[in-house]
Amino acid sequence: MRHNAQLFSDFLVIGGGIAGLTFAIKASEIGTVTVLTKAGSSEANTAYAQGGIASVWSVDDSFESHIEDTLRAGAGLCDRAAVETIVREGPEAVRELIRLGTRFTRVETEGNEIDSELEYDLGQEGGHSHRRVLHAQDLTGREIMRALTEAAAARPNIRTLENHVAINLLVETPSAGKPGACWGVYALDRNTHEIRKVISRATMLATGGAGKVYLYTTNPDIASGDGVAMAYRAGASVANLEFYQFHPTCLYHPAAKSFLISEALRGEGAILKLPDGTAFMKRYHPDAELAPRDVVARAIDSEMKRHGLDFVYLDLSHREADFIKRRFPNIFKRCLSFGYDLTKGPIPVVPAAHYMCGGVQTDLDGRTSIPRLYAAGEVAMTGLHGANRLASNSLLEAAVMGRRGFNSAREIVASGGGAPPEFPEWDPGRAIRSEERVMITQSWDEIRRLMWNYVGIVRSDSRLGRAARRLQLIKQEVYGYYWDHLIDSDLIELRNLVEVAELVVRSATARKESRGLHYTIDYPERDDTKWLHDTVIATGTPLAPLD
Repeated sequence: MRHNAQLFSDFLVIGGGIAGLTFAIKASEIGTVTVLTKAGSSEANTAYAQGGIASVWSVDDSFESHIEDTLRAGAGLCDRAAVETIVREGPEAVRELIRLGTRFTRVETEGNEIDSELEYDLGQEGGHSHRRVLHAQDLTGREIMRALTEAAAARPNIRTLENHVAINLLVETPSAGKPGACWGVYALDRNTHEIRKVISRATMLATGGAGKVYLYTTNPDIASGDGVAMAYRAGASVANLEFYQFHPTCLYHPAAKSFLISEALRGEGAILKLPDGTAFMKRYHPDAELAPRDVVARAIDSEMKRHGLDFVYLDLSHREADFIKRRFPNIFKRCLSFGYDLTKGPIPVVPAAHYMCGGVQTDLDGRTSIPRLYAAGEVAMTGLHGANRLASNSLLEAAVMGRRGFNSAREIVASGGGAPPEFPEWDPGRAIRSEERVMITQSWDEIRRLMWNYVGIVRSDSRLGRAARRLQLIKQEVYGYYWDHLIDSDLIELRNLVEVAELVVRSATARKESRGLHYTIDYPERDDTKWLHDTVIATGTPLAPLD
């Protein structure tokens, strides 16, 4: 394993989704940019987003309405300043995506598209009071990634290193009471097994979420919480990790790998039903299928447990067949490949881990508590989502905060940025090559299963206690294995996964109430008197309150 190579650029972006590439494209106008991705752009979390990007677009809509919808979904924990800023800057961020080549679906009249920016087809999803979700049929994320990837490839100042796994952030030693700044990252080249220092004046974390911490997830295989784990180990504050959103509807099929069934189906009239055809959502919320995601996911979970079911049904077959095929072509084809025809009957669905509403704590310029380190997208906690994300606000936040992060980071580079300190080469010590890969796979499976069973949609003190005790043992085993063996991408991800799992459990244990995505049977009521605040964890400090 070689470990003596070094790269330098003005900006480093870790992650290749919408937040990272938006930042990179803008940063390339004033300096050199290195984009580090674990896989290709097609595997970014963004590419898996089906529904769309929420933004005020129609003349019938308003910023005030979008703001109130977001605040309502966030169950009292949204930061109003963050909500207002991101919502109001949304339309310009969307226009920039369009300028970069994103082709959102337009309204059609007699087979001809209407040539006006106002005439995009707008979807409506749970929690929204208006149609405001711009989409590219049901493959919005993939279309955005196509446009951004092509735009980035056309800019000579952007160097993309695919199949590179970030290991640890390069943070200088604090001095004179000031925190040490971040100057890049140690990264593993998965193809050559080379470990190199990637040095930069400003680093943007855009690594996405941590869905792989759960047994069932809609996320791609790369979503192992790397950004949160690395930032926390480096000393950054993280917050609100107890609020993990479970998407209510994923296709239930052994070969489907938790294929996401977009919330947009319910926006177009799909109904959740029991096997006997009974619709049940009205009993849980007046908005029924268009209730916020936390409500819908808990309702499905409750019905499954009450009736001993493995799944419930989602039925859109009462809509016109041509409409279904035109509006949801990808979902229709994928379901058909598993033997389910959306136009003729219901499909089986279950909830799955979908979106991390907490993350690395940032301000509205994307700055973390570590100088020169920025974060945007799902890895970051800006205060937009609060205790529950409003549907399609994720791509909105990523696009806006990628832009805002650049506007802040550019000041460092424009001022000269200073010279980076000397960081040591990666030292493997006496580590040896592993001959016991079963140690990794066993720990991986244990973490994901215990998180699903004990720290899922419904929690309790006893379940969280069991999870905490077992994770402590697994973490000791993982870290022992990590230091004794030469690292590879699986071992890096496992270390990050157990770190994030422990942080989620700590956060969930601390919050003695039920709010938004965090529901515990021991404290089933929301308590604004004691718990109307974020759950913040800083490295080396106890999580308060613990009682």
